Amino acid sequence: MTASSGIFVSDDPRALRLRGTLLTLWGVLLLCPDSLLVKETHISPEGFLFWRGALLTLAFMAIALARYRKDLPRQIQRCGWKGLFCATAFSISTTGFVVGMKYTAAGNVLVILDMAPVIAAILGYLIWRERLPLRTWGVIMICVGGAAMMGMSETGPGHMLGLLMSFMAAFALASNLAVARSRPEADMSVMLMFGALLTTLLATLMGGAQWPSRSDMGYILLLCLVFLPAASTLIQTGPRYLPAAEVSLMLLLETVFGTLLVWLFLGEVPPTLSLVGGAIILAALVTNSLFDLFQQRRRGRVSIPPH
Repeated sequence: MTASSGIFVSDDPRALRLRGTLLTLWGVLLLCPDSLLVKETHISPEGFLFWRGALLTLAFMAIALARYRKDLPRQIQRCGWKGLFCATAFSISTTGFVVGMKYTAAGNVLVILDMAPVIAAILGYLIWRERLPLRTWGVIMICVGGAAMMGMSETGPGHMLGLLMSFMAAFALASNLAVARSRPEADMSVMLMFGALLTTLLATLMGGAQWPSRSDMGYILLLCLVFLPAASTLIQTGPRYLPAAEVSLMLLLETVFGTLLVWLFLGEVPPTLSLVGGAIILAALVTNSLFDLFQQRRRGRVSIPPH
């Protein structure tokens, strides 16, 4: 495997694509309990953001040390200024999401965040001229339409600050993945601990340094030491093998599965429009995946290269 113009060139790009798809899919599945566990807590958004950042800082550091040990400083150095950008964008997207949820309806936030795949596709082209097939553009537009239907069922009056922070979160998420994609030879997931630390500092300035109740702390610990660290690390690794637009597109599945988990465990029945929108997203992504598998089968058996 060699690097050319910032892109990995492999003897079997289909295997790299499969690896990226599996890594991102596992990350999205681990991210799904996020909405459920957040709904179960009663701490203020600032307090939640503080503990989310603090615990994720420790978790990301532990994961990075376990993976790279003494080689971690070199891995961080390889990320360069783009790694610092990704860390900052991760913090901004997290903060923007939480603040957006505080100042506007959840549906408004969701509709704006659903634009991340389109933003990522545009940024991918502007940054290093990555062109997506027309079929991928079609899937993006269908999924964004389905996600918009899910969000529209819960939209409501929104404060300008909430709408602005939601757009900032969508842009930061898309730009993080796009910049990470432009340097696939570096593992940008090692920079997440710095992004989480920055989130902690921002939450402290917002007055978030407060103790949660015992039950809330239990949910926060489960979310921030188990689900979110693994999910974020896998998703941040996805752009090494897939276009940023496709990674952010797969993140729409979190909206679908997260809604189903809330329905299953909390009994909050989603509106019909949400169910229709979720079905559209699932159908589009499954059809696209089956088409990819069909193409790979025609071209020959895929073998995943060693790490």
